[in-house]
Amino acid sequence: MKHDVAVVGAGVIGLMSAWSLARAGLSVVVVERAGAGQESSWAGGGIVSPLYPWRYGPAVSALAHWSQDFYPQLAAELIDAVGLDPEVHVTGLYWLDLDDQPQALHWAQQQQKPYSEVPIADVYAKVPALGPGYRKALYLQGVANVRNPRLVKALKVALLALPNVSLRENTEVTGFIQKEGRIAGIEAVGGDILADRVVLAAGAWSGELLKLLGHELPVEPVKGQMILYKCTDDFLSSMVLAKGRYAIPRRDGHILIGSTLEHAGFDKTPTAVALKSLGESAAELLPALADAQPMGHWAGLRPGSPEGIPFIGEVPGHAGLWLNCGHYRNGLVLAPASCRLLCDLLLQQPPIIDPAPYSPGGRLLPGELR
Repeated sequence: MKHDVAVVGAGVIGLMSAWSLARAGLSVVVVERAGAGQESSWAGGGIVSPLYPWRYGPAVSALAHWSQDFYPQLAAELIDAVGLDPEVHVTGLYWLDLDDQPQALHWAQQQQKPYSEVPIADVYAKVPALGPGYRKALYLQGVANVRNPRLVKALKVALLALPNVSLRENTEVTGFIQKEGRIAGIEAVGGDILADRVVLAAGAWSGELLKLLGHELPVEPVKGQMILYKCTDDFLSSMVLAKGRYAIPRRDGHILIGSTLEHAGFDKTPTAVALKSLGESAAELLPALADAQPMGHWAGLRPGSPEGIPFIGEVPGHAGLWLNCGHYRNGLVLAPASCRLLCDLLLQQPPIIDPAPYSPGGRLLPGELR
């Protein structure tokens, strides 16, 4: 059987790409080397914003703005389609004691984003669990977080409910099929899979797969570790971020503390050093957690890329091969816009935003395309 599109990778980017393409009428097969959504998509915190939006260039901002506006609609569509709620939880976000707060406010004014400086006394009144000693705060009211494991589950169920989609988990891709100068499918354990187009959305593993065609895609694994606590439902009313560490409240009282930033190859083993560091950050942000035992500690691998700008588009010299990868720390944030843009380009429709900054052409290092 030949498919219109084969998507390699069943994280949020791969699943959402497949969902967009399938709802446009294409037959889609999704191929995943392990279980759907069990890598970076499961491990992340799910903040629907870059941690420091003003520190990114316009390419990331354009995707983030579109996605943030779309997330409530996405949640509603998934609830309507399969009855599963990914829990888009609007809490707002406080940035505490920023060194570059004036730059953040200037960026927000340019972008017409309602950031506001908040008296620290007001922050302590709204977030009584917050630790002492903070001096200033910046606040954005509409920031949400999404329960990323539930988002993955909802996307998977929604995909499998469509008659023109198949999902092959625990299926490793070993190569690409080339015919008449174009990519015509993938070689995989268990047999070849033919497709008119292949979308590479394998997160931190995308660069390894593209090496099979002789390319060096600058996407590398960047390890991040997190810990999880369980508190009362009303323990923390808003997300808070200080010194690069954050606390994220879920609706049911779970609190995520993250995250580390480590270059350790494909090793995603949780470490005692990270556990200690994250525990200290938790106690500093929220002193009530100082004597609490984390109920979870895990690590994931982000798909690091230059300036955090994903690769979205067709690979020059390999017709039929498309990329949607390299989202670094912002895969969940950028997913709706990235997948819609991929769908627009692949179907030759007017794109939602200018696709030029994400094009693989011109962004790969010299000598990679041959």
